[in-house]
Amino acid sequence: MIRRFGYMLFLLLLLIIPMFPSFYLTMGSYIGLYSIVAIGLVLLTGVAGLTSFGQAAFMGLGAYTSAVLTTHLAWSPWLALFVAIALTVTVAFILGAITLRMGGHYLPLATIAWGISLYFLFGTIPILGGSNGISDIQALRLFGMELTDEKIFYYLIWGVCLVALWISTNLLDSREGRAIRALKGGVSMVEAFGASGLRLKNVVFIYSAVLACLAGWLYAHMQRFVNPSPFGLNQGIEFLFMITIGGAFSFWGAITGATVITLLKTVLQGILPKLISQSGNFEIIVFGIMIVVVLQWMRGGIWAFVERLLPQKAARPVARSSDLDMRIQPMKGTPLLKVTDVTKAYGGLIAVKGMNFDISSGEIVGLIGPNGAGKSTMFNLISGEVPHTAGDITFGNHIISGLRPPRIAKLGLSRTFQHVRLIPGMSTIENVMIGAYLRTHDGIFSAGLSLNRASDERVRAEAARQLRRVGLEGSMFDPAGSLSLGNQRVVEIARALCADPLLLLLDEPAAGLRHLEKKELANLLSDLRKEGLSVLIVEHDMDFLMNLVDRFVVMEFGEKLAEGLPQEIRSNPAVLEAYLGGV
Repeated sequence: MIRRFGYMLFLLLLLIIPMFPSFYLTMGSYIGLYSIVAIGLVLLTGVAGLTSFGQAAFMGLGAYTSAVLTTHLAWSPWLALFVAIALTVTVAFILGAITLRMGGHYLPLATIAWGISLYFLFGTIPILGGSNGISDIQALRLFGMELTDEKIFYYLIWGVCLVALWISTNLLDSREGRAIRALKGGVSMVEAFGASGLRLKNVVFIYSAVLACLAGWLYAHMQRFVNPSPFGLNQGIEFLFMITIGGAFSFWGAITGATVITLLKTVLQGILPKLISQSGNFEIIVFGIMIVVVLQWMRGGIWAFVERLLPQKAARPVARSSDLDMRIQPMKGTPLLKVTDVTKAYGGLIAVKGMNFDISSGEIVGLIGPNGAGKSTMFNLISGEVPHTAGDITFGNHIISGLRPPRIAKLGLSRTFQHVRLIPGMSTIENVMIGAYLRTHDGIFSAGLSLNRASDERVRAEAARQLRRVGLEGSMFDPAGSLSLGNQRVVEIARALCADPLLLLLDEPAAGLRHLEKKELANLLSDLRKEGLSVLIVEHDMDFLMNLVDRFVVMEFGEKLAEGLPQEIRSNPAVLEAYLGGV
C-alpha cells in the first residue's frame, strides 16, 4: 500500500511540475533525459557488473546523427531516430564484440577511448559544425503538430522515461533478466545452465547504448542545437556518479541519482564560484566527496536506504504444478557417460592423464582422491568449463569433449560448484529459476513487453517444486545470501535439478553441511537414484559417500588409481596408501 501511494505521488509530481516556473520545467526535462541514460547504466553496471564510461558518447551519437540528417538532408526526425538507433546498435555491437569477451578492465578502457574519440570527432569534423555545433535542428512533429512547447516536450521525455522504466523492469524479472543478474556470479555459472554469457553481455551493452542514443535524440530536438560539450568523458563519469549515489542496483535509484546530481550541480554552480572567487567545475569535488561517503556508509546508494524503510513487497503466490516438459530418464543400466583416454595438459603440467571410466543410468558414482589428484579438473572437463587436450568424452550418443557448457547443458547435464555460486540479493526461488533457463524460450522482446508471464509462472512453479523436493520450501522467498552455507549448497542442487538433467554433477556437495544435513542430502540423492537420475559426485567426506555411491573412481596424480564397489575401494591397499590413511 505504501509503495503504491509512493508511485502515485511520483506520477502526481511529474504532472504538476509544468505548473511551476520554467526553471523547474527545464530541470525536470533534463532529469528525465539523464534518467533514461541512467536506467540503461543501472542494467549494464549495477546489475551485469560491466562498467562503461561511454554512455555520454552514445547519447552524442544519437543527437548528432539526428542533427545532421534533419538539417543537411532534411530528413524527418522520426526517420533519423531509426538511423541513429541502427548506427548505435552497430557501434555497440562492434565495441562489445572486441572487448566483452576479454572481461576485466578492457570494457571501461574501450568506452573511455570511444568517448574521447567521438568527442574529438564532434569538435573537428566540419559537417558536424566543429566546436560551434549544429543549430536550427528540426522540431519534432507528432500528428501534424510541431512540438515546440516546452511543456509538451517535458511530458514526451518523461513518457519515454517511464516506458524505458517499465520495459527494463519487465526485462529484469524474466528468463533473460535472471541470467543477466547472474552474470555477477561468473560467466561459467550462467553458461552451466545453457545461457551464453557473451551474448547476454552484448545484449545488455547494446540495450543501454540504445537508451542513451534515445536520450540524445530527444535532447537534440528539445534544444534544437547540439555541440560537443554535453557528450564528453566528464558527462560519462557524471552518469556513473548518478547511479552510484542514487543506487546502482535499482532503476528507481537511477531516477533518484539523476535528480540529486542534476539539481545539486545547478545549485553548486551558482554557489561555489562565489565562495571560492573563481570559476570552474568545482562541483566535481563535492560529487567525489559524496561518492566516498555513499560507498562508506550507504553502499547501495540513497534508494537502498529508502528501500530499508519501506515494507517488503508481498510475494506472489506460486502455482502448484508447472506443466513444463520433462525428459524421459533412460532405463536403468543404460550407458550414459563414457570417458576415454582423456588428458588435460597446462603446458608441461599434466593435470589429467589418460582417464577412463563410465557412468550408467540410475547410478551414483563417487570421484575421489587426495588433494591435487585432478578430480576438479576432470569434473570441469566433463562439464565443458575446461577444454580437453586429448581423448573423448561421450554423453549419450554425443561426443561432448570440445563443446561449450551451454551446448552440453542442452543435452541434459547439470552441475553444482565447489564454491557456492548464488546471487545473494536474489530470492532463493529466483536463484533456482535460473536452472530452468533452457526449458522455456522467451526472448528479450517478449520479456520487455511482458508477454512472457505464463511461461515464467510455470518456471516459478517448477522452482518451488524443486525447493519442496530438497526441503527448503519455507525459505523460497528469503534472499539466498541470508541462508546458511549448508542450505546454500542445497539451493544449488535444487537449481541444478530445475534444469531437468539426465546426469547431475555435484562438486563437494557435503562441504559445510552438518551431520543431520548430510543425512538428508544422502536421502535426497538416494531418492533421485530411484527416479532414474544419474549422479557423479566429487567429494572428500568418505563417511558420507560409503553408504551412498554404487561405485568409486579413485584418482592420484591425474591418473586413475582404482575403480570398484565401496567395499573393494575400502580394502584396496593402493587406495589406503594414497588416500585413506595407509594400510
